[in-house]
Amino acid sequence: MRIQLDRFQQKRLFLLIVAAIYIALVIWLDFLQAPAVWDEKHFWESSLAFSDRLIPTIDDLRNYGELSTPLPFILFGALEHLFHQGLFAGRLLNLLLSLTITFIIGWPTPDKRGRAFFCFVGLSLCPYYYWYGVLMYTDIIACFFGLMGVMSYIRNRHLLSCAAFILAIASRQYMIAFPAAISTYEFTLAIAQFIRSRRFRLIEQWRWLAPLIATLSLLGWFYLFQGLAPEAAVDTRNVPDVQKTTWAFTPGYAINFLAFIGFYIVIPEFLLFKPSSVLHSLKRQRRKIALIAVALLLCLVISPPALIGLGTVLKIVNLLPYDPLKLALFYGLAMLACIRFSQLNLMSLFVFFNSLIMMKAYPWDKYILPLVIMFWYLKSIGLEEKFSFKGVVQPGLRQGNTLSQGEILQKLI
Repeated sequence: MRIQLDRFQQKRLFLLIVAAIYIALVIWLDFLQAPAVWDEKHFWESSLAFSDRLIPTIDDLRNYGELSTPLPFILFGALEHLFHQGLFAGRLLNLLLSLTITFIIGWPTPDKRGRAFFCFVGLSLCPYYYWYGVLMYTDIIACFFGLMGVMSYIRNRHLLSCAAFILAIASRQYMIAFPAAISTYEFTLAIAQFIRSRRFRLIEQWRWLAPLIATLSLLGWFYLFQGLAPEAAVDTRNVPDVQKTTWAFTPGYAINFLAFIGFYIVIPEFLLFKPSSVLHSLKRQRRKIALIAVALLLCLVISPPALIGLGTVLKIVNLLPYDPLKLALFYGLAMLACIRFSQLNLMSLFVFFNSLIMMKAYPWDKYILPLVIMFWYLKSIGLEEKFSFKGVVQPGLRQGNTLSQGEILQKLI
């Protein structure tokens, strides 16, 4: 039985929990001045390479020692150039961005109808969100710009969305999944609309062109690096084998990622929202579920998930004594993700494109963080099941007195 709280009680509880979490994290890090931990050590070294000037040179951008795109290191270096506060300034930046994301998702408003607080809880169940929200890591900066891109897209601010996604990709390459998914979705709708109306107006194509431009911005970084990452980083960092060759992929890593989705998104959503309608719909989709189960099993047999890697899920899986049991757990968690996101819509495209990209990433469940943030944001505003391909009218168009999808979204938000 869910406890019912009015909006004032939700806001007060939200503020108390957020304050307790962030105060505890700040104290844990000696008020953000503790020595560098984990990857902060080499992230700080890379940031110092950008601290001599506010605007980096082409050589700076080509020769820093990290595998990810450089925007976070440029920002951290600029803070050091301006304020000389060391790790403190970079950690403070991440803390402020993390707090902003937390309030965007979790702050109760009338339109969210009580969903916000439970979405905040779901977000909080991903430990990487808070760990990297106060450390000088690159993930929160990438997630912040990615979230700005999704929010701007929903509000029909496509130029702003394009710019935000370009900045997200400039922070972490894997953020390409979100503009790529949006471009695919909108292009499909544009084709369907053209078939129906036989009209083509270039201004209406901006909905898929803008995210496509952002997606293609990654090619600019590949051209600059003359590869997937700076040569200095490839020579000095421990690069996964799958990233040493441009067209190498490991399909089994996608099963790892789907299992992470099942663990960090599907199970928390079910526990927090207990959607009885989901269980009823599953009973009507037995054939579809059986096909998914067989297809996933074939994928697992052909390219099994990795049983080595980093993260909480891998640690839990490796508590099991035998490899078949470990594979079975991965299979079960991945099945949850496949079933939950089997309805074709924008959120399922987010899952699909992220899973594709993870075929070139080391199995580490921290890479789930951007998808966790996007899911709980869409869930908090009630749009995680929207943007369907079924019966959708191209946003920005009218049919009689029917509101366009864009106008509907504006009213929802």
